[in-house]
Amino acid sequence: MIVPGYRDHPTEPWDPSAPVDPAEADDFLRRCYLENPRLGPVEPRLAIVRAQIAATGTYVHTTEELAHGARMAWRNASRCIGRLYWRSLMVLDRRRARTADEIYSLLVHHLLTAAGNGQLRPVISIFAAAQPGQPYARVWNEQLIRYAGYRGADGRTIGDARQIDFTAAMRGYGWRGKGEDFDVLPLAIETPHEGVRLYELPERAVREVPIGHPEYGWFTELGLRWHAVPAISNMRLTIGGVHYPLAPFNGWYMGTEVGARNLADAGRYDMLPVVAARMGLDTSRESTLWRDRALVEINRAVLWSFEKAGVKMSDHHTESQRFIAHLRNEEKAGRPVPADWSWIVPPMSGSLTPVFHRYYEEMDLRPAFYLDDNRCPHGHG
Repeated sequence: MIVPGYRDHPTEPWDPSAPVDPAEADDFLRRCYLENPRLGPVEPRLAIVRAQIAATGTYVHTTEELAHGARMAWRNASRCIGRLYWRSLMVLDRRRARTADEIYSLLVHHLLTAAGNGQLRPVISIFAAAQPGQPYARVWNEQLIRYAGYRGADGRTIGDARQIDFTAAMRGYGWRGKGEDFDVLPLAIETPHEGVRLYELPERAVREVPIGHPEYGWFTELGLRWHAVPAISNMRLTIGGVHYPLAPFNGWYMGTEVGARNLADAGRYDMLPVVAARMGLDTSRESTLWRDRALVEINRAVLWSFEKAGVKMSDHHTESQRFIAHLRNEEKAGRPVPADWSWIVPPMSGSLTPVFHRYYEEMDLRPAFYLDDNRCPHGHG
């Protein structure tokens, strides 16, 4: 995924009742103004911010600070291979939204803006900052678009196995899906004054791509599809000591994210045995490499289908080369590049990519995105 991914992100201790650390605010503002000389001298701004923190325990970012801080957070995302594009992030300032209806409407707008005509663009919608000691709005879903998962009476999984518990939580709030493989889950929006409210996404906000294959006509019979916009919605954005618990963001998919993980993982759609059987492969022993052969064809199918549909998606070889270009750019700028090797290397044919043959330094640089423990009160987020 050409944004920080969504699985098992690092957490960092966060006390919602604690005031902003003036030193962290100072560090961010100095770097922000250094990288943006057009903002003018930083000292007058520092004086204002220090006074706000002393009086209220926090401060308010200007529109320019918010936008550059969000882009810096993407630049610092150690598990994202697509950081070459960090400057192109469209930042939508949604800090005035308060009600669940307002938030829902703006989230739909986010998806429509990101999808466009299929040439996806990276977008982040930043809602109100957390105030020390006060409740805040959030979305329980890990992504704005996710497919439901059900466990049948016979123990068979329908849909996305990863989402079984979350789907059960949504059904506990009265939601009823069709019980099919690609039911789009509702958005669960929680606000301090309204509690939790569920919203169905309109069809126009969910661009989907049916998955076929350039050679195997039977592939369409599998009924597979995937949504175009990967909008992560359960990560907290931290900029200069200020926390934004609701800041969904998206880029576009790298093919292996859908083909080698979402559709192939045993804990997701588990399609490798199905595709291998259709291909007539010998699955009696691992040494036939039937998994590898089926995996390649699923990934070919995904890339081909998105291209045919006119929906932006990148392949892992091209994106690996672009990450190396990002490393060179940041080196010239004198900035360190934190990177987690286990995430930067693609989940398929890793040794064939240039990112495989390097070592990286892992650093927790801020601004940053974090995944908090127990995001969903039911433990499903």
